[in-house]
Amino acid sequence: MPVLKNARHEKFAQGLAGGKTADEAYELAGFKPNRGNASRLKSNENILKRIEEIKAAVTERAIEKLAVTKERIVEELAKIGFSNMLDYMRAGPDGDPYLDFSGLTRDQAAALSEVTVEDFKDGRGEDARDVRRVKFKLHDKKGALVDLAKLLGYVVDKHEVTGKNGGAVQIKHSGALADMTAEERAFLRQMVERRATGNNSDDE
Repeated sequence: MPVLKNARHEKFAQGLAGGKTADEAYELAGFKPNRGNASRLKSNENILKRIEEIKAAVTERAIEKLAVTKERIVEELAKIGFSNMLDYMRAGPDGDPYLDFSGLTRDQAAALSEVTVEDFKDGRGEDARDVRRVKFKLHDKKGALVDLAKLLGYVVDKHEVTGKNGGAVQIKHSGALADMTAEERAFLRQMVERRATGNNSDDE
């Protein structure tokens, strides 16, 4: 819907959309403080529609500004989901692994959730030596892969439907089916079973 014709109503809607309380938005719009009137105006259908429109426009601008697209989300999840510990480590002459971030790319860095550097003394007295311990942690690969699979449609969430208090769903027949006799329902069931098995003949 377009900008509200009533300028104060428009300003009131903008205030609410911006996170103001009804009372705050009411005063900012130029009205005298009145909690009851502010509450009633907040419930106005045109005001509610305008608030949703303003919020939607703000969200759209934010998405455009950040270039948030499905393709970009897929790309970021893939960086985490397909990350590999060997991208961050090298093997020394003795075969022992050591961290090597010298050739780290931006894509590989995106998978890092934490890097900790700890300096301490190892040993005592003259034999003590300075040691630097570096630890790193990757984001949850499994979680990223699950999110990626859902986003691409490879995984479909299933929801179990239950009745009251978790019990079985109660089905209430209505209309013509409810008015049928037991014999008529039995005949209908027989016809449905025949149709399901592909036997549409009336001959036994």
